[in-house]
This record gives sequence, C-alpha cells and structure tokens, in this order.
Amino acid sequence: MIVQELLKTLEQWAPTAYAEDFDNIGLLIGNSQSKCSGVMITLDCTEAVINEAIADNCNVIISFHPIIFSGLKKITGANYVERVAIKAIEHKISIIALHTRLDNHPDGVSNILCKRLKIKKSQVLIPKKDNLKKLVVYVPENYTEAILESLHNAGAGNLENYKECSFLLEGTGRFMGIDKSNPHIGKPSEKISLKEIQINVVFESHLFHDIQKALREAHPYETIAYEVYSLINSFSEVGMGRIGSLEKEMDLSSFLNFVKKQLNSKVIRHSPPTNKLIKKVAVLGGSGSFAIEDAKSQGADAFITADLKYHQFYQGEKSLLLVDVGHYESEQYIKNLIFDYLTEKLPSFAFVLSRTKTNPVNYF
Repeated sequence: MIVQELLKTLEQWAPTAYAEDFDNIGLLIGNSQSKCSGVMITLDCTEAVINEAIADNCNVIISFHPIIFSGLKKITGANYVERVAIKAIEHKISIIALHTRLDNHPDGVSNILCKRLKIKKSQVLIPKKDNLKKLVVYVPENYTEAILESLHNAGAGNLENYKECSFLLEGTGRFMGIDKSNPHIGKPSEKISLKEIQINVVFESHLFHDIQKALREAHPYETIAYEVYSLINSFSEVGMGRIGSLEKEMDLSSFLNFVKKQLNSKVIRHSPPTNKLIKKVAVLGGSGSFAIEDAKSQGADAFITADLKYHQFYQGEKSLLLVDVGHYESEQYIKNLIFDYLTEKLPSFAFVLSRTKTNPVNYF
C-alpha cells in the first residue's frame, strides 16, 4: 500500500469537505507515492512519537492534531514543530492530520464523548452549513429507475434517517441533433419530442465527482442535461458538538464525579452552580467556547468542553453549567477510533497505536 491509497481510504471515511476552512489537514509531510512500511496512529505528533515510529519501523504517522497548523517561514529546529518536521523528513516519514474532519464527523470526537458519558439520543449541536448539493437531471422515462439506482449507489438521496430519497416530475423533452451528433433516440437533424422525467436528489458536497460519474455511466444520452445547485441547508448529521440526555438526572456533585470518572479527568473546572438537576447535556471536544450560546439556546443543563477562559465561565449565567474537562481529556479516545476503523477496513495491513503520552499538561 502506498500513502495515496491510505489517503483515499481516509477520504472515503472522513471527507476533506468535513474540515473547517481554518484547518490544516491531509498529507502535511511526505510523498503520496511512498510505500507504507507501517502506520502509527496518535493524537499528537511529537518528537517522542517520531522516535517511537522509527523504533517500530513505521514510516507513516496519522495524527489527529496537525503538527503544522500555521505557515512555517523557516525550518531550523528552533522549536518542537520544526524539529518534528526535520526529523520526519530525514527519516522519510509521512505525516497525515485529520483534525476537524473528525470533529465534524457523525462518529467523531463529540460522539465518542456522548458514548463515554452515556448520553442518549444525541444530535449535532452546530450542523455544518454549505455541505449539501442538489442534482436536477432530465432522463427518458424508461431509464428512470436505472439512473436512480446508480445515483443512490453513489450516495445521492440520503437524508438523515432515510435513504434513496428523490422527487420526480413528468414533462416533455425536445431536442434536435446537429450533423455530427450521435443521438440515442432519433437521427441527426431530426426534431425529437418525448416523455422525460425530471429527477431531483440531494447529496453531500464531497460526493460531487462520484455522482457525476454515476450519472454519466447510467444515462443513455450523448449529452446529458442536468443542473447542480449548492444548498444553504445545514446537514444535521455533520457538524460540531452534540447534545442529548443522560439516562437519569444528576445533582451537581454526582454529575461532576461521573464526568471525572468517565473521562479520567484529574481536574475539572466549572462555572457557578445552576441550582438545578442536570439531564440535558451538550458536548464539544477540544476548544469549544464558541458553542456556549448554542448549548444555551438548545436548552442544555450542562456543556462539556475544554480551554474555557476566565470570563467565559460567566457566560453560563447560572442557567447553563459550563464544564472544562481539559483539551487532551476531551479528545483522548479519537486515536482509538481511527485505529479501529483502519484495522477493520484494511485488515491485511498492520496499524500501530502509539503508546506515547502526548498530553502537554501536567497536574500537581
């Protein structure tokens, strides 16, 4: 397996389209045509992880966090980022980062938190916008089912808990080919009028090329009349954070002890008590202060995230309990998700889960 094949497998699972615009994801260091001798999976790519990869004969590292986040103007080894880059290049190690592709993923960081905290019937807290497109295509009536099947197999028509969704309209198609045309129906320079069906299907943006390919393969016409629109609708299965309900209500002390135990957090910071039982809980792994108002507007009793600043704890305003469990603690299980997926998807290749502790925060 070469790096490009690994990238393709990751793209099918966690599309680049899921990532936020500010992020730096994908292949950050290395050659996409290099052969993989071993793949190590980690939360962060530190110098210690590079050394571990060398010792385990792994020339590819898949990291949740990107080691290069903002632009590098020089690489002299002056800081840990530059030293990691230099060592990776010296040892021909490729580094791949996923980050917000898994923050927004339906099974990603926040979904793992929900499972750890036994939060039921969770939904996306902030659905990702501009992630849907709509295809409108005109087909001869007797090809409708074949084309729909091809589009559905490519991923079109999936809407939350439903699949193979479409809307059909009947109409009359009219056309006339020129001398060099090769029409499926009729002859060049002959005016044709026939019953056609307008097919309408919605699909995720990252499937655009797959949908086009499926349409071309199934449609009989030499030239296909179709339109693709970008929708402003949010896709409710993809986005930041999740919100749901605990199995039973808890008082403040019981809730904090439960969270601390389930996430193995040594220290929890929280806003002033709200003097109400906690049942509805929102979560967002990593730095999630931007979602405080979303959690509040959706009626959460508590919001679990990380990296809250001093004044942000006031934003709970005694109606929402803000809980900071720590950045590492909120994302620590994501590397296991990556490992489990790739091990199942590519069972003939050996993946290695990094043993290096990468949490830079220590507790006294």
